[in-house]
Amino acid sequence: MKSILIKDTTREEREEIIRTSLDCGGSSCENCSSCWLGGGNPWGIYQDYIDGKREISEINMSYMEEYRQDRQIKG
Repeated sequence: MKSILIKDTTREEREEIIRTSLDCGGSSCENCSSCWLGGGNPWGIYQDYIDGKREISEINMSYMEEYRQDRQIKG
């Protein structure tokens, strides 16, 4: 398996990684409320990765910290 780190990928490859990783088979993310991300736009959540600013692991960690905090879920 090829590395998905920013340093090892192009922007186009990162877009494809996000597209294939989040593909649920639906027609679009707009106005969806059944995504495992809690609805909303996963492209927005992972835009920093696509832009080469933050790794997926950093984004996931931030998202989960915010998600847990808002719902008082212990991890």
